[in-house]
Amino acid sequence: MVGMSDIPFDPTAITTFADGDPDENPWVLGAPQPEALQVVPWSTLWADQFEQQRTQLQAALGNNALGIEHVGSTAVPGLPAKPVLDIDLLVADPADEAAWLPPLQALGYVLTIREPSWYQHRMLRLDVPRVNLHVFAPGCAEHLRHCLFRDWLRSHEDDRRRYAQAKQAALQGNANVQAYNRSKQDVVRGIYARLFAARGW
Repeated sequence: MVGMSDIPFDPTAITTFADGDPDENPWVLGAPQPEALQVVPWSTLWADQFEQQRTQLQAALGNNALGIEHVGSTAVPGLPAKPVLDIDLLVADPADEAAWLPPLQALGYVLTIREPSWYQHRMLRLDVPRVNLHVFAPGCAEHLRHCLFRDWLRSHEDDRRRYAQAKQAALQGNANVQAYNRSKQDVVRGIYARLFAARGW
């Protein structure tokens, strides 16, 4: 398994928020139906659900799973979150779907997003429990940001509280996840700026 300490950090890549091709259609099965937005208090159930999924993913993929990380708000104790687990899965080559996709489909995961122009990102959805499984390669800057952001919020109560407030504010008047995420982006980027500055980046 590839851990954070095993990967040399490239500060320039990590501090650069790259955009994918705006003309790329990422939806494998068409745009999804809207889901009701809900932010709930943090639950210990999420940590248990992640461990169950991690065990299943590792068993299904074997050596093809180079890393499995619980990321996003459900991975930060005390932080309110949408009741959807975000998990990052690292594989040698996300574009080589034949190497890793069939075992995930056998577990009930459905490939919903394919973004070759944005870190070769793939996202799969599981309905029970609700999981968004993000597939990246080791050393991917976006994956490293996910882990750094999670760890920062776990240890910085002021930014955890600031982010919780931004989530509640973003719920007001936003009908879908994309609008919700845009509404809290300035707060997220501000937290990243403090995180980067603390590392001398």
